[in-house]
Amino acid sequence: AVLPSDVGRVSGASFLPRRVAMTLPLVEGHRAAATLLLDDALTKIIHRDGSKGTRSAKKNRMIPLGNHSAFGDFPQDLAPQAWSIVKPQAEAKPRIVKSASTPGLGLARGRTTPPPKAGAFRPRPIPASEFRRVYDRGDLPVSVSHGPGGGRLAWKVNIAELDFHHFLPLFFDGAREQEDPHRFIAVKGVYEMLEHGGTKILPVVPQLIVPIRAALNTRNRVVMSTMIKIMQALVMSGDMIGEALVPYYRQILPVFNMYKNDNENIGDRMDYGQRKRMSMGGLIAETLEILERTGGEDAFINMKYMIPTYESCVHL
Repeated sequence: AVLPSDVGRVSGASFLPRRVAMTLPLVEGHRAAATLLLDDALTKIIHRDGSKGTRSAKKNRMIPLGNHSAFGDFPQDLAPQAWSIVKPQAEAKPRIVKSASTPGLGLARGRTTPPPKAGAFRPRPIPASEFRRVYDRGDLPVSVSHGPGGGRLAWKVNIAELDFHHFLPLFFDGAREQEDPHRFIAVKGVYEMLEHGGTKILPVVPQLIVPIRAALNTRNRVVMSTMIKIMQALVMSGDMIGEALVPYYRQILPVFNMYKNDNENIGDRMDYGQRKRMSMGGLIAETLEILERTGGEDAFINMKYMIPTYESCVHL
């Protein structure tokens, strides 16, 4: 239950619990991109054998490979060493289903093979985004000004004068990138555009659903947590945005339903990384509360339809 003393008004035209309002993304948005950079550096220190990180992900084709040079890729026959460490693309093979009634498949009569794993939680390969292509072409009105804490963005024009119908969906699409500088510019740029967008954000909401869904469907925990935090910033960045998202719950909430109870039981140990807010279960529960409180009177019934186990934080 949320007591009246525990409620405070936050920008976004809705009442939110103070514990949620204190962690809202417009406050921590400027640190999000830098935190991802530090996490990558820490991963390289811990896994010195290269078993984790962008290099390993590229070998397994889990993230875009990028180009060998500014002019494209080298021919495979002339530069075999450039392609030798990359896992070849897997070809779809027809799967033969073994049955107890099918003779000649090596199974005793009356026994069947176990069903294959569905792989619902297995990370998917992250496709290259349109943001990467536009950045590599040099068409973005922003550059990185390097400095302490990962640097900052140097915009070539005033953010409020940008064409949000073009650039905001583009930056949302780039938020699923896992390689810098694409990820740093996209994530930091999204937060800054949401902070200064004002009334320009609401008309663009329908165009943001496709990149949001694409990021959530990767099943990559880093990509998903990054996009969920951006969704919180989106809802809190202006009036009526939470209500504008209600018709699109069917595209967004199925993945939330899968990871709603994904909480790690660490017993009495200390989770020193909780400041990063990477726990999917807690992050999704927090986001659902924000969506319900900002989504108007139709939010709960639509959320209940997609997530049957969700309990309202408003209708007590």
